[in-house]
Amino acid sequence: MEHVLADEESLQTIAFGSCVDQDHPQPIWAAINAESPDLFIFLGDNIYGDTEDMDVMRGKYQKLASNPGFAELRENTPAIAIWDDHDFGEDNAGVEYPMKEESRQIMLDFWAEPTDSVRRMRDDGIYTAYQYGPGGRRVQIILLDLRWNRTSLQKVNLGHYNPGRIAKDMGPYVAIEDSDAVLLGEKQWRWLEAQLGEPADIRIIGSSIQLLPEFSGWESWANFPKERQRFLSLLRKLETEGVFIISGDTHWSELSRVENTLDYSLWEITSSGLTEEWKKVSPNIHRVGNPYAEANYGLIEIDWGGDEPSITLSIKDVSGTTKMRQQIVLTDLKK
Repeated sequence: MEHVLADEESLQTIAFGSCVDQDHPQPIWAAINAESPDLFIFLGDNIYGDTEDMDVMRGKYQKLASNPGFAELRENTPAIAIWDDHDFGEDNAGVEYPMKEESRQIMLDFWAEPTDSVRRMRDDGIYTAYQYGPGGRRVQIILLDLRWNRTSLQKVNLGHYNPGRIAKDMGPYVAIEDSDAVLLGEKQWRWLEAQLGEPADIRIIGSSIQLLPEFSGWESWANFPKERQRFLSLLRKLETEGVFIISGDTHWSELSRVENTLDYSLWEITSSGLTEEWKKVSPNIHRVGNPYAEANYGLIEIDWGGDEPSITLSIKDVSGTTKMRQQIVLTDLKK
């Protein structure tokens, strides 16, 4: 394991979100701070950096830090973070982004990562994992790095994209069938398998982009179908229980569920964005209920009481009003 925190205290309320443009109004922090969560997980696009100038990058982080609502959250609530493309440094970027080492150090400085942390030194990314709580109430949080090693995305032919996809806002990307295409990288895959072998009662896998949806027009695991299948096969091979996924990136929120892959239903809750909105929601054959395409945050509430602990997954708007809600009995995440 990498981080063991508050080993005697059980997490009960975890807030999470993604996609904060530091230049936009951020009224949502008031509702999040009112939740008094035990932890906040930042899932990426935590600033919109989009630069190769590291002084510009630092300035954008400082602008976020100066927001009073964000500052209040950081003062009162422990926070952990992974990046996505915009805080990595460039829209939809992967392995080709030339400033990733410099960006890594700035990002980890901002999130107060210790100077001797392995996240600063690995040659293949900033992925990490956390353990909270004692046995019987242990929550593991795994944050994947989907930028450092990722093969460049594959676009459709421009002539096909212009008349067909643009009109329907279907996106320019297609699934990459090449067996050499990389999303995590082999070292991260081996690390993930080791982490899934650690003892935990609930496992939250943080993916900066959506994992379960199979639409590949915009960025998602569906652009790398062999990697997506490898993830699902790994859970099945290890007979991993208590797992669900949280994700961001899309600028809308939704719940997804895949059945007949594991011995139980695999859930994903997407929360995006804290400031950003996108009204043209993509298809998702695994969607449960309706999406919500206004500013939002996610909330995970764990009820450890009784014989059957339960997890409630919610999406809430800028006023803290619940827009979607799904309760899952923990035994339903086991075979």
